Amino acid sequence: MDIKEQLKDIKTQLRLSMNGAVSQSMREKGLVYKLNFGVELPRIKMIAGNYEKNHDLAQALWKEDIRECKILAGLLQPIDTFYPEIADIWVEDIRNIEIAELTCMNLFQNLPYAPAKSFHWIADEREYIQTCGFLTAARLLMKKGDMTERAAGELLDQAICAVHSESYHVRNAALLVIRKYMQHNEENAFRICRLVEGMADSNMEGEQMLYNMVKAEME
Repeated sequence: MDIKEQLKDIKTQLRLSMNGAVSQSMREKGLVYKLNFGVELPRIKMIAGNYEKNHDLAQALWKEDIRECKILAGLLQPIDTFYPEIADIWVEDIRNIEIAELTCMNLFQNLPYAPAKSFHWIADEREYIQTCGFLTAARLLMKKGDMTERAAGELLDQAICAVHSESYHVRNAALLVIRKYMQHNEENAFRICRLVEGMADSNMEGEQMLYNMVKAEME
């Protein structure tokens, strides 16, 4: 099958797996898509399993303004043809937290240039680009855990700054990075404790959230 036929075939499978209740529930929770079939993730993965990873197919899927197509794109995109400039195009097109989380998990964390790219995205002021930067960094910490002293310092500075963000998703992703950094080893955990010890009586909401999260991790 050529790309057009594969795309048509995938959309047919998605329509057959539609779940209106799930789609409605997602809308009520603020996950807005131009088109959302409400197909559950295990089913989307099953559909992806019927196809070879293919750059052109993944790119075509990503361009569709359909929830399930975007998720499938991240599952079917080969790593070796996903160049940094394409990653930037994709991340600029992310409009909600579900696609941010799934694309970071299924694709972004596996890219050979992911560490540098995550820092690049964290420095961006746009909500979902920054969120993807922190989510990718958190995934890398879960996989590897170790980074240079300088990189760790920069990441923690950015994450601690971001807990003051007006964006709920940026704040959460930044807190996740700090938590994953702490969980790697005892030395990291104590480093974070030293950074937040003066926040116990802070009247800033972000600092209170960070202090309480660290305190809970240490218990």
